[in-house]
Amino acid sequence: MLSLIWSAIIGIITGALARFITPGKEKGGIFFSMFLGIVGAIGFTLLGRALGLYEEGESAGFFGALIGSIIVLLIYRFIRKENA
Repeated sequence: MLSLIWSAIIGIITGALARFITPGKEKGGIFFSMFLGIVGAIGFTLLGRALGLYEEGESAGFFGALIGSIIVLLIYRFIRKENA
């Protein structure tokens, strides 16, 4: 349970930082930032394991989650722009 709460807190922070770092503006609020951060952390963990950066059971740290969040945000904006 504590791990889930910690993941949500890190998700909010990394998601908000990713939105601040990348140019552009999103309409989503705190839940969008949390979703962005959590998906970014999970995505970067899976990518890191595939590339051999992380062993089984290890997860992306703060900076890995931030990089993953930025990647997810850029993909989201690209898809949204294509459909507009």
